[in-house]
Amino acid sequence: MEIDKYLKRIRHNLPVEISLEVLTSLHLQHLYSIPFENLDIHIGRKIILSFESIYDKIVTNNRGGFCYEMNGLFYKVLTALGFTVRMVSARVYDSTEPGPEFDHMALIVALGGTEYLADVGFGDSFREPLEFKTGLIQNQENKYYKIENIGENNYILKQSDDGTVYCNMYRFSTTARELSDFEQMCNYHQSSPLSHFAQKRIITIAKPNGRITISGNRLIETINGIKAESEIDSEEVFNKLLIENFGVVL
Repeated sequence: MEIDKYLKRIRHNLPVEISLEVLTSLHLQHLYSIPFENLDIHIGRKIILSFESIYDKIVTNNRGGFCYEMNGLFYKVLTALGFTVRMVSARVYDSTEPGPEFDHMALIVALGGTEYLADVGFGDSFREPLEFKTGLIQNQENKYYKIENIGENNYILKQSDDGTVYCNMYRFSTTARELSDFEQMCNYHQSSPLSHFAQKRIITIAKPNGRITISGNRLIETINGIKAESEIDSEEVFNKLLIENFGVVL
């Protein structure tokens, strides 16, 4: 893995040191530069869960990925830079129930006696690492986040639009995991018709002033809080939008 190529890919310009400032910058620039996407699933290209394959896809071939790829790459980069980081298993909530173990991958980074929850693979979510402190309300991009302990090394990440009513995002533990632990669920999300990743194409990227998303055959642009949607009426238009908005060529 060539770290300099990754840093160039995300347009990270700060001197690299082990600090919260650098971690935050890396987290933001990853989200601003690399799209969350599941396009390989819909063109029949198998996603291989190895650090080498993930690096080649995202950095060498200028693509994005879904949680296992995005956070897997971020884990490898942070580790190579000298950060203390571990992969953890998360279970994404669907309505009122969490999904199965290894449904999602998140990261916990230790810095100077404080831990932070990092996640560059959840799509529209927090943009800067969250301090891993239960009950602390943290405000980002007009949304509120807090982490609650539910016992036995289990936690829930919650999100709110108003700071009063919270919904569950995902449940996670702090147990360190290996990339291979996520392989079975990675295969499930590629192949099962029950997985939402297999049901429609999605690609989305954060912008400093909003977000651009293609969901199914709709282009959704949110700029400064104003949302606009339009229909994508052909594969030619779809592929053109991929290049123009995400820098992706299939």
